[in-house]
Amino acid sequence: MALFGLRPAPCAAAPTAPARNAIEAASSPSPTWTGPTSGPAAVPGKSIVVLAEDLRNGGILGVAQGIREAVRAIGWKVRIVDAGGTPAGRRRAAAEALAAQPDGLVLCGSDATELEPILRAASPQLPPLVGWHAGPRPGAIAGTSVAMNVTTDPIAVARTTALAAVAQSGGKAGVVIFTDSRFAIATAKAQAMAEVIRQCSGCKLLEVKDVAISESAARMPALTEELLAAYGPRWTQALAINDIYFDYAVPMLTKAGRPASAISLLSAGDGSASAFMRIRAGTYQTGTVAEPLNMQGWQVVDELNRLLAGHPVSGFVAPVHLVSASNVTADGGPRFVYDPENGYRNAYLRIWKVR
Repeated sequence: MALFGLRPAPCAAAPTAPARNAIEAASSPSPTWTGPTSGPAAVPGKSIVVLAEDLRNGGILGVAQGIREAVRAIGWKVRIVDAGGTPAGRRRAAAEALAAQPDGLVLCGSDATELEPILRAASPQLPPLVGWHAGPRPGAIAGTSVAMNVTTDPIAVARTTALAAVAQSGGKAGVVIFTDSRFAIATAKAQAMAEVIRQCSGCKLLEVKDVAISESAARMPALTEELLAAYGPRWTQALAINDIYFDYAVPMLTKAGRPASAISLLSAGDGSASAFMRIRAGTYQTGTVAEPLNMQGWQVVDELNRLLAGHPVSGFVAPVHLVSASNVTADGGPRFVYDPENGYRNAYLRIWKVR
Protein backbone atom coordinates (compact mmCIF):
# COMPACT_ATOMS: atom_id res chain seq x y z
CA MET A 1 0.00 0.00 0.00
CA ALA A 2 2.86 2.41 -0.75
CA LEU A 3 0.49 4.62 -2.67
CA PHE A 4 -1.13 5.71 0.59
CA GLY A 5 1.77 5.21 2.97
CA LEU A 6 -0.49 2.90 4.97
CA ARG A 7 0.09 -0.23 6.96
CA PRO A 8 -0.10 -3.47 4.96
CA ALA A 9 -3.68 -4.27 3.98
CA PRO A 10 -5.27 -7.61 3.21
CA CYS A 11 -4.49 -8.90 -0.24
CA ALA A 12 -6.81 -7.04 -2.63
CA ALA A 13 -9.45 -9.09 -4.31
CA ALA A 14 -9.93 -8.76 -8.05
CA PRO A 15 -12.77 -6.18 -7.78
CA THR A 16 -10.35 -3.70 -6.17
CA ALA A 17 -8.07 -3.62 -9.21
CA PRO A 18 -10.14 -0.93 -11.02
CA ALA A 19 -10.11 1.13 -7.82
CA ARG A 20 -6.33 0.92 -7.64
CA ASN A 21 -5.98 1.91 -11.28
CA ALA A 22 -8.24 4.93 -10.78
CA ILE A 23 -6.41 6.21 -7.73
CA GLU A 24 -2.99 5.68 -9.31
CA ALA A 25 -4.09 7.88 -12.21
CA ALA A 26 -5.45 10.54 -9.84
CA SER A 27 -2.21 10.49 -7.83
CA SER A 28 0.08 11.20 -10.78
CA PRO A 29 1.96 14.53 -10.98
CA SER A 30 0.08 17.48 -12.42
CA PRO A 31 0.09 17.46 -16.24
CA THR A 32 1.10 20.41 -18.35
CA TRP A 33 -1.42 23.25 -18.55
CA THR A 34 -4.69 22.05 -20.07
CA GLY A 35 -6.68 25.22 -19.45
CA PRO A 36 -7.40 28.12 -21.82
CA THR A 37 -4.62 29.64 -23.90
CA SER A 38 -6.60 32.44 -25.56
CA GLY A 39 -9.17 35.00 -24.52
CA PRO A 40 -9.75 38.71 -24.06
CA ALA A 41 -7.08 41.05 -22.77
CA ALA A 42 -7.56 42.48 -19.30
CA VAL A 43 -10.53 44.87 -19.10
CA PRO A 44 -9.03 47.81 -17.19
CA GLY A 45 -10.14 49.45 -13.98
CA LYS A 46 -12.63 46.90 -12.67
CA SER A 47 -13.66 46.25 -9.07
CA ILE A 48 -15.09 42.96 -7.82
CA VAL A 49 -16.55 41.62 -4.58
CA VAL A 50 -16.12 38.07 -3.25
CA LEU A 51 -19.04 36.86 -1.15
CA ALA A 52 -17.33 34.16 0.93
CA GLU A 53 -19.57 31.61 2.64
CA ASP A 54 -17.21 31.09 5.58
CA LEU A 55 -13.52 32.03 5.66
CA ARG A 56 -12.94 29.45 8.40
CA ASN A 57 -13.23 26.89 5.59
CA GLY A 58 -9.75 26.30 4.18
CA GLY A 59 -11.03 25.79 0.64
CA ILE A 60 -12.89 29.09 0.58
CA LEU A 61 -9.93 30.88 2.14
CA GLY A 62 -7.53 29.37 -0.41
CA VAL A 63 -9.66 30.48 -3.37
CA ALA A 64 -10.02 33.97 -1.88
CA GLN A 65 -6.25 34.21 -1.61
CA GLY A 66 -5.91 33.09 -5.23
CA ILE A 67 -8.42 35.73 -6.31
CA ARG A 68 -6.44 38.41 -4.46
CA GLU A 69 -3.26 37.32 -6.22
CA ALA A 70 -4.90 37.30 -9.66
CA VAL A 71 -6.61 40.65 -9.09
CA ARG A 72 -3.25 42.26 -8.33
CA ALA A 73 -1.87 40.79 -11.55
CA ILE A 74 -4.78 41.94 -13.75
CA GLY A 75 -4.88 45.41 -12.16
CA TRP A 76 -8.31 45.33 -10.52
CA LYS A 77 -9.58 45.94 -7.01
CA VAL A 78 -11.23 43.32 -4.79
CA ARG A 79 -13.24 43.31 -1.58
CA ILE A 80 -13.98 40.13 0.36
CA VAL A 81 -17.14 39.85 2.48
CA ASP A 82 -17.43 36.94 4.93
CA ALA A 83 -20.93 35.50 5.51
CA GLY A 84 -19.71 33.46 8.49
CA GLY A 85 -21.63 30.33 7.45
CA THR A 86 -25.06 31.46 8.74
CA PRO A 87 -28.33 32.45 7.03
CA ALA A 88 -28.25 35.88 8.68
CA GLY A 89 -24.64 36.27 7.60
CA ARG A 90 -25.53 35.48 3.99
CA ARG A 91 -28.24 38.13 3.93
CA ARG A 92 -25.90 40.69 5.45
CA ALA A 93 -23.03 39.76 3.14
CA ALA A 94 -25.25 39.87 0.03
CA ALA A 95 -26.51 43.35 0.92
CA GLU A 96 -22.99 44.56 1.70
CA ALA A 97 -21.53 43.07 -1.47
CA LEU A 98 -24.10 44.61 -3.79
CA ALA A 99 -24.09 47.95 -1.98
CA ALA A 100 -20.50 48.31 -3.18
CA GLN A 101 -21.81 48.27 -6.79
CA PRO A 102 -19.09 45.94 -8.05
CA ASP A 103 -18.38 45.30 -11.70
CA GLY A 104 -18.35 41.57 -10.94
CA LEU A 105 -19.43 39.30 -8.10
CA VAL A 106 -18.01 35.97 -6.92
CA LEU A 107 -20.04 33.48 -4.86
CA CYS A 108 -17.38 31.53 -3.01
CA GLY A 109 -18.70 28.39 -1.34
CA SER A 110 -22.34 29.50 -1.05
CA ASP A 111 -25.17 27.59 -2.70
CA ALA A 112 -26.21 29.72 -5.68
CA THR A 113 -29.78 28.40 -5.80
CA GLU A 114 -30.36 29.33 -2.17
CA LEU A 115 -28.62 32.70 -2.55
CA GLU A 116 -30.29 33.83 -5.80
CA PRO A 117 -33.50 35.24 -4.22
CA ILE A 118 -31.44 36.93 -1.49
CA LEU A 119 -29.28 38.62 -4.14
CA ARG A 120 -32.34 39.63 -6.17
CA ALA A 121 -33.95 41.12 -3.07
CA ALA A 122 -30.82 43.17 -2.42
CA SER A 123 -30.52 44.36 -6.03
CA PRO A 124 -32.70 43.45 -9.03
CA GLN A 125 -29.81 44.31 -11.37
CA LEU A 126 -26.95 41.93 -10.72
CA PRO A 127 -23.39 42.24 -12.08
CA PRO A 128 -21.74 39.31 -13.89
CA LEU A 129 -21.54 36.37 -11.47
CA VAL A 130 -18.98 33.58 -11.19
CA GLY A 131 -19.16 30.90 -8.50
CA TRP A 132 -16.74 28.58 -6.80
CA HIS A 133 -18.37 25.43 -5.38
CA ALA A 134 -21.67 27.25 -5.75
CA GLY A 135 -23.48 24.25 -7.21
CA PRO A 136 -23.18 20.49 -7.76
CA ARG A 137 -21.32 20.61 -11.08
CA PRO A 138 -19.03 22.83 -13.20
CA GLY A 139 -20.46 25.38 -15.63
CA ALA A 140 -23.49 27.66 -15.53
CA ILE A 141 -25.99 26.97 -12.75
CA ALA A 142 -29.53 26.68 -14.09
CA GLY A 143 -32.09 28.95 -12.46
CA THR A 144 -29.44 31.32 -11.14
CA SER A 145 -27.33 34.21 -12.40
CA VAL A 146 -24.08 32.24 -12.12
CA ALA A 147 -22.48 32.07 -15.56
CA MET A 148 -19.68 29.73 -14.50
CA ASN A 149 -19.26 27.56 -11.42
CA VAL A 150 -15.54 26.87 -11.01
CA THR A 151 -14.88 23.43 -9.54
CA THR A 152 -13.38 20.10 -10.37
CA ASP A 153 -16.05 17.51 -11.18
CA PRO A 154 -17.51 16.83 -7.71
CA ILE A 155 -18.73 13.37 -8.68
CA ALA A 156 -15.28 12.38 -9.94
CA VAL A 157 -13.76 13.81 -6.74
CA ALA A 158 -16.17 11.82 -4.57
CA ARG A 159 -15.75 8.58 -6.50
CA THR A 160 -11.95 8.87 -6.31
CA THR A 161 -12.15 9.34 -2.54
CA ALA A 162 -14.39 6.31 -2.07
CA LEU A 163 -12.35 4.17 -4.46
CA ALA A 164 -9.28 5.01 -2.37
CA ALA A 165 -11.06 3.57 0.67
CA VAL A 166 -11.95 0.43 -1.27
CA ALA A 167 -8.41 -0.04 -2.53
CA GLN A 168 -6.57 0.60 0.72
CA SER A 169 -8.89 -1.74 2.67
CA GLY A 170 -8.60 -4.56 0.18
CA GLY A 171 -12.32 -4.25 -0.49
CA LYS A 172 -13.30 -4.57 3.21
CA ALA A 173 -13.89 -0.97 4.29
CA GLY A 174 -16.26 -0.09 7.13
CA VAL A 175 -17.26 3.45 6.24
CA VAL A 176 -18.84 6.50 7.86
CA ILE A 177 -19.48 9.48 5.56
CA PHE A 178 -19.68 13.08 6.78
CA THR A 179 -21.57 15.65 4.70
CA ASP A 180 -23.46 18.94 4.90
CA SER A 181 -26.91 18.71 3.29
CA ARG A 182 -27.27 22.51 3.16
CA PHE A 183 -25.16 22.48 0.01
CA ALA A 184 -26.04 20.71 -3.23
CA ILE A 185 -22.39 20.03 -4.03
CA ALA A 186 -21.91 18.31 -0.64
CA THR A 187 -25.02 16.19 -1.10
CA ALA A 188 -23.89 15.12 -4.56
CA LYS A 189 -20.46 14.15 -3.22
CA ALA A 190 -21.91 12.15 -0.33
CA GLN A 191 -24.31 10.27 -2.59
CA ALA A 192 -21.53 9.41 -5.03
CA MET A 193 -19.26 8.14 -2.24
CA ALA A 194 -22.07 6.06 -0.76
CA GLU A 195 -22.81 4.51 -4.16
CA VAL A 196 -19.19 3.38 -4.58
CA ILE A 197 -19.11 1.81 -1.12
CA ARG A 198 -22.44 0.03 -1.68
CA GLN A 199 -21.12 -1.41 -4.94
CA CYS A 200 -18.17 -2.95 -3.07
CA SER A 201 -19.47 -6.35 -1.96
CA GLY A 202 -17.05 -6.69 0.94
CA CYS A 203 -17.47 -3.11 2.18
CA LYS A 204 -20.04 -1.80 4.65
CA LEU A 205 -21.57 1.67 4.73
CA LEU A 206 -22.09 2.12 8.46
CA GLU A 207 -23.67 5.60 8.48
CA VAL A 208 -23.96 8.91 6.66
CA LYS A 209 -23.73 11.79 9.13
CA ASP A 210 -25.15 15.20 8.24
CA VAL A 211 -23.06 17.82 10.06
CA ALA A 212 -23.04 21.48 9.05
CA ILE A 213 -19.48 22.54 8.25
CA SER A 214 -20.01 25.66 10.36
CA GLU A 215 -20.91 23.41 13.32
CA SER A 216 -18.09 20.90 12.91
CA ALA A 217 -16.02 22.28 15.80
CA ALA A 218 -18.96 21.96 18.17
CA ARG A 219 -20.34 18.62 16.98
CA MET A 220 -17.48 16.45 15.74
CA PRO A 221 -15.77 15.66 19.07
CA ALA A 222 -18.88 14.13 20.66
CA LEU A 223 -19.96 12.52 17.39
CA THR A 224 -16.56 10.86 16.97
CA GLU A 225 -16.86 9.37 20.46
CA GLU A 226 -20.37 8.12 19.67
CA LEU A 227 -19.23 6.44 16.46
CA LEU A 228 -16.28 4.77 18.17
CA ALA A 229 -18.61 3.41 20.83
CA ALA A 230 -21.18 2.24 18.27
CA TYR A 231 -18.88 0.55 15.76
CA GLY A 232 -15.52 -0.05 17.43
CA PRO A 233 -13.07 -1.83 15.10
CA ARG A 234 -15.72 -2.15 12.37
CA TRP A 235 -15.20 1.56 11.62
CA THR A 236 -12.07 1.50 9.45
CA GLN A 237 -12.56 4.41 7.03
CA ALA A 238 -14.07 7.88 7.40
CA LEU A 239 -14.98 9.77 4.24
CA ALA A 240 -15.89 13.45 4.29
CA ILE A 241 -16.89 16.14 1.82
CA ASN A 242 -14.32 18.50 3.41
CA ASP A 243 -11.14 18.14 5.45
CA ILE A 244 -12.47 20.37 8.23
CA TYR A 245 -14.41 17.51 9.84
CA PHE A 246 -11.15 15.71 10.54
CA ASP A 247 -9.65 18.74 12.31
CA TYR A 248 -12.01 17.95 15.20
CA ALA A 249 -12.22 14.16 14.84
CA VAL A 250 -8.48 13.46 15.12
CA PRO A 251 -8.06 14.76 18.70
CA MET A 252 -10.87 12.46 19.82
CA LEU A 253 -9.39 9.46 17.99
CA THR A 254 -6.10 10.18 19.74
CA LYS A 255 -7.79 10.62 23.12
CA ALA A 256 -9.64 7.32 22.67
CA GLY A 257 -6.37 5.52 21.97
CA ARG A 258 -7.44 4.44 18.50
CA PRO A 259 -4.18 3.76 16.64
CA ALA A 260 -3.63 5.46 13.29
CA SER A 261 -3.20 2.00 11.79
CA ALA A 262 -6.81 1.13 12.69
CA ILE A 263 -8.71 3.93 10.93
CA SER A 264 -8.10 5.91 7.77
CA LEU A 265 -9.51 9.37 7.01
CA LEU A 266 -10.09 10.38 3.38
CA SER A 267 -11.59 13.65 2.18
CA ALA A 268 -13.35 14.60 -1.05
CA GLY A 269 -11.99 18.16 -0.78
CA ASP A 270 -10.54 20.63 -0.49
CA GLY A 271 -6.93 19.97 0.50
CA SER A 272 -6.43 22.11 3.61
CA ALA A 273 -3.05 22.81 5.21
CA SER A 274 -4.02 20.69 8.22
CA ALA A 275 -4.90 17.78 5.91
CA PHE A 276 -1.45 18.00 4.29
CA MET A 277 0.15 18.01 7.73
CA ARG A 278 -1.78 14.92 8.84
CA ILE A 279 -0.94 13.06 5.62
CA ARG A 280 2.76 13.93 5.91
CA ALA A 281 2.85 12.90 9.57
CA GLY A 282 0.86 9.70 9.01
CA THR A 283 -1.67 10.85 11.59
CA TYR A 284 -4.94 9.14 10.62
CA GLN A 285 -5.57 11.04 7.38
CA THR A 286 -4.26 9.16 4.35
CA GLY A 287 -5.71 11.18 1.47
CA THR A 288 -7.50 14.29 0.30
CA VAL A 289 -8.76 14.94 -3.21
CA ALA A 290 -7.46 18.47 -3.20
CA GLU A 291 -8.74 21.36 -5.27
CA PRO A 292 -6.09 23.56 -6.93
CA LEU A 293 -7.44 26.46 -4.87
CA ASN A 294 -5.03 29.21 -5.89
CA MET A 295 -5.32 28.22 -9.54
CA GLN A 296 -9.10 28.25 -9.29
CA GLY A 297 -8.91 31.76 -7.86
CA TRP A 298 -7.08 32.81 -11.02
CA GLN A 299 -9.69 31.04 -13.12
CA VAL A 300 -12.49 32.90 -11.32
CA VAL A 301 -10.87 36.22 -12.26
CA ASP A 302 -10.34 35.07 -15.86
CA GLU A 303 -13.98 34.00 -16.19
CA LEU A 304 -15.13 37.40 -14.88
CA ASN A 305 -12.80 39.15 -17.31
CA ARG A 306 -14.33 37.18 -20.18
CA LEU A 307 -17.84 38.14 -19.09
CA LEU A 308 -16.90 41.80 -18.66
CA ALA A 309 -15.36 41.77 -22.15
CA GLY A 310 -18.53 40.28 -23.63
CA HIS A 311 -16.95 36.87 -24.25
CA PRO A 312 -18.21 33.41 -23.25
CA VAL A 313 -16.62 31.72 -20.25
CA SER A 314 -13.77 29.27 -20.80
CA GLY A 315 -15.57 26.40 -19.06
CA PHE A 316 -12.26 24.91 -17.94
CA VAL A 317 -12.52 22.03 -15.44
CA ALA A 318 -9.32 21.06 -13.61
CA PRO A 319 -8.48 17.35 -13.43
CA VAL A 320 -8.99 15.41 -10.20
CA HIS A 321 -5.91 15.03 -8.01
CA LEU A 322 -5.54 12.72 -4.99
CA VAL A 323 -2.94 13.80 -2.44
CA SER A 324 -1.47 10.91 -0.46
CA ALA A 325 1.78 10.05 1.31
CA SER A 326 3.38 9.20 -2.04
CA ASN A 327 2.98 12.68 -3.57
CA VAL A 328 2.29 15.07 -0.66
CA THR A 329 5.60 16.87 -1.16
CA ALA A 330 4.97 17.65 -4.86
CA ASP A 331 2.98 20.43 -6.57
CA GLY A 332 3.03 22.90 -3.69
CA GLY A 333 3.18 20.26 -0.97
CA PRO A 334 6.10 21.87 0.91
CA ARG A 335 3.75 24.85 1.46
CA PHE A 336 0.95 22.49 2.56
CA VAL A 337 -1.21 23.27 -0.47
CA TYR A 338 -1.97 21.68 -3.82
CA ASP A 339 -0.66 24.23 -6.30
CA PRO A 340 -0.07 22.58 -9.68
CA GLU A 341 3.33 23.25 -11.20
CA ASN A 342 1.81 23.65 -14.66
CA GLY A 343 2.50 27.31 -15.44
CA TYR A 344 -1.10 28.50 -14.96
CA ARG A 345 -0.08 31.98 -13.81
CA ASN A 346 1.94 32.66 -16.95
CA ALA A 347 -0.85 31.21 -19.09
CA TYR A 348 -3.39 33.67 -17.69
CA LEU A 349 -0.94 36.59 -17.84
CA ARG A 350 -0.39 35.87 -21.54
CA ILE A 351 -4.15 35.80 -22.14
CA TRP A 352 -4.64 39.09 -20.26
CA LYS A 353 -1.60 40.62 -22.00
CA VAL A 354 -0.14 41.88 -18.75
CA ARG A 355 3.24 41.31 -17.13
